[in-house]
Amino acid sequence: MSDLKYFSGFGNEFATEAHPGGLPVGQNAPQKAPLGLYTEQLSGSPFTAPRLLNRRTWTYRIRPSVMHKPYGRIGNGMVRSSPFDEQETTPSQLRWDPLPLPTAPTDFVDGLTTLAGNGDLTMHSGVAIHIYAANKSMTDRFFYTADGELMFVPQLGRMMLHTELGILELSPGEIALVPRGIKFRVELLDAQARGYLLENYGATFRLPELGAIGANGLANSRDFHTPHAAYDDRDNGRFQVVAKFQGNLWATDFDHSPLDVVAWHGNYAPCKYDMARFNCINSVSFDHPDPSIYTVLTSPSEIPGTANVDFAIFPPRWLVAEHTFRPPWFHRNFMNEFMGLVKGEYDAKAEGFVPGGASLHNCMSGHGPDAETFERASKAELKPVKLEGTLAFMFETRFVCRPTKFAMDTAARQHEYYTCWQDLKKNFRP
Repeated sequence: MSDLKYFSGFGNEFATEAHPGGLPVGQNAPQKAPLGLYTEQLSGSPFTAPRLLNRRTWTYRIRPSVMHKPYGRIGNGMVRSSPFDEQETTPSQLRWDPLPLPTAPTDFVDGLTTLAGNGDLTMHSGVAIHIYAANKSMTDRFFYTADGELMFVPQLGRMMLHTELGILELSPGEIALVPRGIKFRVELLDAQARGYLLENYGATFRLPELGAIGANGLANSRDFHTPHAAYDDRDNGRFQVVAKFQGNLWATDFDHSPLDVVAWHGNYAPCKYDMARFNCINSVSFDHPDPSIYTVLTSPSEIPGTANVDFAIFPPRWLVAEHTFRPPWFHRNFMNEFMGLVKGEYDAKAEGFVPGGASLHNCMSGHGPDAETFERASKAELKPVKLEGTLAFMFETRFVCRPTKFAMDTAARQHEYYTCWQDLKKNFRP
């Protein structure tokens, strides 16, 4: 799909029509919408939110979204939601191998598995962290969540996100945001796909403030891409829509494709970002700054300086700091860190943490480089070194991430994870 077109910019106002004349001129809701379309506004924030934070899009579609049968409950499968109270949460460090890829035909929805989460989706706070694994495209099946904004972090396999507002092509190394409530289907471009899926219950993601860094650096707005309008005019079949609402899955049938938006304008829309375009900021003298310098996007909370969730990445970069222990230091943290690996090795743990796997270090649980990494980094010649072929990421949240029962019981859990620190030597010489 090399002919796909995108707008450049994050959170911008866009106007697009897949058919000439689909957008009204000079107003949002004319008595008769152009081309016989229906006018429908999609609001991602309260009407009275400040202009800076207000998110809404006007859509002009073949049929309005109300045309469907009543929703009925379906099984949740491996999907879990707040309050994440299936069992007590351990303070121990946790790590998982990649979850196995499915062998039976499995689409994106059926392949969702929740590993952990926190907060209260009914109060618009906290997150859920899922893994998706699929080997089958969604053709006449669609999904949306009213519980939060979705962030896709692919680890394996290319795919197309067909959304109400356009089409995104997504590959490992990129991320995509699908706002709360927007319907989509996932088409696989490779035989299998696997990745991480963050469901952000809180405030919508935005670019972090740069403060003393200045006007430029980290993720630049122009590198976020939003799709042009693209509509799906199908009405000769059964189209199932699966909704995640208040933590449960519901389904209904449409007699037409719900992706029938011919034109739209606004600032509430899906987008994608290539993480290779992240402009790292780092030390060129000694020590290294807090990992917050790797923040791509943030969902703020009501407490200044405390994120509901930050999305940070650790991409290829130069290490040049002098007389400095260069890997991440040992630390205990107020915030809670869920990490995943898209490719390569993570510089703090070369063994055991593999692409598709995950780790969780909750509030005040000690963590840091394993014994082998510490020994090597403590003796390394401190010349300029470029970390290449790596891409790790972190979901850092203000609330403790509470693992699901599946996450604690699965064979993918590394029960011997703690042993990677047990060979750290006593080097004290008074």
